[in-house]
Amino acid sequence: MAVSVITEPLNLPRRFTAPGAARRPKLLFLVTEDWYFCSHRLPAARAARAAGFDVVVATRVRAHGDRIRDEGFALRPIGWRRRGDGLVGAGRAIAEIARLYRAERPDVVHHIALKSVLFGGIALRRAFPAPESAPMAIDSIMGLGSGFSAASFAARLRRPSLGIALRLAAARERGWVIVQNPEDRDALTTLGIAPRRIVMIRGSGVDCNHFRALPDPEATTVTVALVSRMLRDKGVLDAAAAIRLLRGRGLPVELLLAGPTDPDNRGSLAAERLISLGSADHGVEWLGPVVDVRAVWRRAAIAVLPSTYGEGVPKALLEAAACARPIVASDVAGCREVVRPGDNGILVPPRDVKGLADAIAALACDPVRRRAMGRAGRALVERDFGEDTVARETLALYESALREKAVR
Repeated sequence: MAVSVITEPLNLPRRFTAPGAARRPKLLFLVTEDWYFCSHRLPAARAARAAGFDVVVATRVRAHGDRIRDEGFALRPIGWRRRGDGLVGAGRAIAEIARLYRAERPDVVHHIALKSVLFGGIALRRAFPAPESAPMAIDSIMGLGSGFSAASFAARLRRPSLGIALRLAAARERGWVIVQNPEDRDALTTLGIAPRRIVMIRGSGVDCNHFRALPDPEATTVTVALVSRMLRDKGVLDAAAAIRLLRGRGLPVELLLAGPTDPDNRGSLAAERLISLGSADHGVEWLGPVVDVRAVWRRAAIAVLPSTYGEGVPKALLEAAACARPIVASDVAGCREVVRPGDNGILVPPRDVKGLADAIAALACDPVRRRAMGRAGRALVERDFGEDTVARETLALYESALREKAVR
């Protein structure tokens, strides 16, 4: 299958000039949440700034607005949520985004994740009815998730309408769609997205200087950690069930759950449920949000992510691998990009609690294997998933967008 690939080398820093003008080109990120921009898009935005772009970030502002401004980026608050807008709220948000696009007149817009792709794509058409006057658009699909992979009746009902909306928003000839794994690439192709407009950039990158290899913890009880938002679809309950099963067998293991609840997500576990999981008898501890996840990997010897549906490329697993932790994860899209079975981790079928428990036990009982897998995971991240690599690939796409805009 033909996939667009940027092959020309890009030497930083560079200075661009917007086509037909003597000003710096403008890049606008549309992101649902400010925390997600800071955790996943800062390296690409910094690279664009260093290369001569003026960077604008449009997002819902909660706790990270000052951090975005301190980076020197223009911040434009958007009044939306990741879910719960309703038809009226959705129309209001699209109109607000269209007004922002007309006011800012960016050269390139980068829509991050499905909601931004859908709303931003419609807003572009409203703001710039004439295609030749529209900015170049780059749509990042951070994982199609349960909307395409879930087998429930409700998911099957939503899938056709979601596919139509995505095709209308992204199937344009003025830009590219970024995917993070081959499964999402193939799914978008079946929806009618032109293969030449699909680019695969695997993940958001990891700061390998910040996340350094850590020694295997020396403790009688082996600690396993799941770092993510506390969602049912992330396999939180399956991980807790696997630990209970192993402790029932007499294996000294415990589970750390590190991450916040997510009230905007239907699958979020309530804090009360997570606290109840954390009883001493169950060997489960919920830490809540963790500012520096390295503290988790200093305690934990094994990373788990038993997701029940496809991911993009889970950054939490990349960070764990960068800290030299072996991984046990579901055999689903995205996780397969990080885990090389038998090399740096083990893949198990989703929703298979016994298989998950057996994989954890295999590593918990074999510290030599754990350390070997940890070293392999660290080498994989350094080779393929460093944030400089991802930023460079993304910046090359921005440059291609400017070139195409100039030609048109």
